[in-house]
Amino acid sequence: MDNLSYLNGANAEYIDSIYQAYKENPAAVEFGWQKFFEGFDFGRSSEAGVTSEAAPEHFLKEVNVLNLINGYRQRGHLFTKTNPVRERRHHLPTLDIENFGLSKTDLDTVFNSGVELGIGAAKLSAIVAFLEKTYCGSVGAEYKFVRTPEVLNWIEQKMERVQNTPNFSIEEKRRILKKLNEAVSFENFLGTKFLGQKRFSLEGAESLIPALDSVIEKGAELGIEEFVIGMAHRGRLNVLANIMQKTYQDIFAEFEGKGYSAESPFGGDVKYHLGYSTDVTTNDGKSVHLSLCPNPSHLETVNGVVEGMTRSKIDFKYDGDNARIAPILIHGDASVAGQGIVYEVIQMAGLDGYKTGGTIHLVINNQIGFTTNYKDARTSTYCTDIAKVTLSPVFHVNGDDPEALVYAINLAMEYRQKYKNDVFIDILCYRRFGHNESDEPKFTQPLLYKTIEKHANPRDIYVQQLISEGKLEAGMAKEMEVEFRGILQQRLNEAKEIVSTYKAVKFAGAWSDMRIASADDFLVSPDTAVDKSVLLDIAKKISTLPAGKKFFKKIEKLFGERNKMATSTHIFDWAMGEQMAYATLLEEGKRVRLSGQDVERGTFSHRHAVLTLEDSEEEYIPLANLDEKQASFDIYNSHLSEYGVLGFEYGYAMANPNALTIWEAQFGDFFNGAQIVVDQYIASAETKWQRENGLVMLLPHGYEGQGPEHSSARIERFMELCADYNMQVTNCTTPANFFHAIRRQFSRDFRKPLIVFTPKSLLRHPLCVSPLEDFTNGKFKEVINDANVKADDVKRVLYCSGKIYYELLEKQQKEGIKDVAIVRVEQLYPTPLGQMEEIFKGYKNANDAVWVQEEPENMGAWPYLLRKTRKTAFNDIEVISRKESSSTATGYAKQHADQQAYILAKAFELPVSSEDKKIAKKSVSKVYNVD
Repeated sequence: MDNLSYLNGANAEYIDSIYQAYKENPAAVEFGWQKFFEGFDFGRSSEAGVTSEAAPEHFLKEVNVLNLINGYRQRGHLFTKTNPVRERRHHLPTLDIENFGLSKTDLDTVFNSGVELGIGAAKLSAIVAFLEKTYCGSVGAEYKFVRTPEVLNWIEQKMERVQNTPNFSIEEKRRILKKLNEAVSFENFLGTKFLGQKRFSLEGAESLIPALDSVIEKGAELGIEEFVIGMAHRGRLNVLANIMQKTYQDIFAEFEGKGYSAESPFGGDVKYHLGYSTDVTTNDGKSVHLSLCPNPSHLETVNGVVEGMTRSKIDFKYDGDNARIAPILIHGDASVAGQGIVYEVIQMAGLDGYKTGGTIHLVINNQIGFTTNYKDARTSTYCTDIAKVTLSPVFHVNGDDPEALVYAINLAMEYRQKYKNDVFIDILCYRRFGHNESDEPKFTQPLLYKTIEKHANPRDIYVQQLISEGKLEAGMAKEMEVEFRGILQQRLNEAKEIVSTYKAVKFAGAWSDMRIASADDFLVSPDTAVDKSVLLDIAKKISTLPAGKKFFKKIEKLFGERNKMATSTHIFDWAMGEQMAYATLLEEGKRVRLSGQDVERGTFSHRHAVLTLEDSEEEYIPLANLDEKQASFDIYNSHLSEYGVLGFEYGYAMANPNALTIWEAQFGDFFNGAQIVVDQYIASAETKWQRENGLVMLLPHGYEGQGPEHSSARIERFMELCADYNMQVTNCTTPANFFHAIRRQFSRDFRKPLIVFTPKSLLRHPLCVSPLEDFTNGKFKEVINDANVKADDVKRVLYCSGKIYYELLEKQQKEGIKDVAIVRVEQLYPTPLGQMEEIFKGYKNANDAVWVQEEPENMGAWPYLLRKTRKTAFNDIEVISRKESSSTATGYAKQHADQQAYILAKAFELPVSSEDKKIAKKSVSKVYNVD
């Protein structure tokens, strides 16, 4: 019979077509089908003992066995032995052979489909046993959703070659036991010596420690020189001690309360939030640098930070080679499934501006949140189902089987290095105690915790396994435990003997060539001017389009106008001033990175830093084409994420103080989607962890009648977080001052985050420009005095910040007002109160100081300034603003205009119409008598 047309069923025609292709050219079909048809032809011969009459039925069963194999590969993970303390949920259909058109009578039949598994023709019973061991043991593999045949084949061959069963040497087994013993004994020791103190123990998941130890060894073998690690608080102390090699003495000293100093400017943080970095040496003598990023209790917040740190090091330290460094993220099962930041960060994995060559995700799957059972914590089957977004393989592993876990993480490391993609390890384990050591889990999970109470720890289980294998003597394990506990006791004794002047270990990662800023550093800004000839040369370069390339007419016109600024007018608008700030830094060897939603063009079409040719998708970046010696300019339109991207950029800046790292919000209002990063890192990291950061945030801000979500970057939120000189908050009114603010980031030997409330309507305002001399002379101006009035004539001084200055100026000039001065406060924090007072003293005849702002009275800078000016010359300062409000701005353009008009009138004590008075009573702060 030359073809397979005798087959019944829907697949006959399809299989026959493949068979005909195979007969013409065996290499034209997939490897699995090649082997299958080899077996089919062999099976039809007398040598196989199958008669021609039996061939059709046998062939159908061969297909069924192939389906069985595919069934195990695709769904075997649902039937694994991976849960150490709970019976697994039942899934249907099962993998019983009857569900694949086979029966027990077929178990002794030889099927050539075994070639698909690399075992050749084999009895069905042997094939089933092979599949059970490979896909339903201590390791469950989810990978069939991967769409690349090469990757699928690689994963299958790796697993099936060893049946997902590790085969470690005696030395390797003893190293696993050693690390497991350290993990278990350390937790037990802390639990007995520091009763009642929170430590968020790793008990129940101690296999994490030999897994991390092994991935460092395997990574070094494959070329990894550095790992950046992010994790929550559970298990952190164990990781710090037994992986990061932070000394037991230092950890015990922290438990004893040592290290605090009344003179220290730092507030510190709880033990299980701290970071650390160190160099470790592998068994093969390779040195690997480890960084554990500090993080708050906001679960998963650290993810973006770790990815940003990793990418920064790839760019600067490893010259773009992501095979030499890898991020490891350690998640909890409830948080990896429940926190949106996980999705935001995972979506970065393949994006040019954010990819890091693949992340190893380890999930400590305690099967419970604080008190929430896993069935109430997610809708998905697995907590790791988000991995499918990036087609990342997932290995579900029994946490009581440390060898299986070490095997799986080594396989994950190989996969990451080969395919530069994320990979997940889901460690099925448990939490021996409650959420913390004082919590009672039996309140909510009595049955589960009865089981856990009786369940042996992973070390004891492994010891029994090694003894049964004849790999370990019973006494050796006990000796190992006693010896290690003795070491811990000795270190505890030493920690107790340390005098109260003990200084805790400096948080690793602080820049050795940087210092902590003091109050005096902010009295006057340093010189940041640029030589005139240099500046004009740069201005010409960034405003000249390359010949021979066709751009849109509007782009050619815009760049023609910019070129006039450089060659004739020497008056620069905001966009040009911004570009020159970056360009001058690039020429000085400082790398510049700018990311955010639509930053390449700019939300308001002002930047045009990346130009697309009219007749192709080719791009031209003027700032990347200054000269051959310039530093790199990186600009990326981010995906639609604030939380994840801001965390990433913070991490990027954290890893390198000598690069300008900028995140721009599409509208300033949108940063509130990343408020956690602002609160927990940008505002407080230096106080908590002694970690400086030079990140710049650009937040478009200004009231133009665009409604409550396109007006306010919530100045008040930043101001309420300002203390201890932790950040700089500016609201610049000139391109030159913005230019100097950006350049100032590199002119000092310390780093501070810079928050800039950038303009929207001012981007094209005819007065919002700066002459050349403002760039070539001087520095950033914290306060700008009024040059349009005579000091002796002034009776009232208006202090303001940002866009409203131009509206006040227009009113002042239009009405010919000579007795009211307008003073711009360009830096809101550190607040230049001294300069503000000095200016006020210069107006000897002025007895009235007023703060004018667009924002409602309970927003903007006013609440902060009111508090700060109580004991100064401005003790009686008043405010003119919109009335306090629960919404940032009105959504009605007419109402906005009326409110703004009233503020301007009251600022200059001009008459107000009766209609405006009605509006004012409803929407403008009643400081002066509106009646």
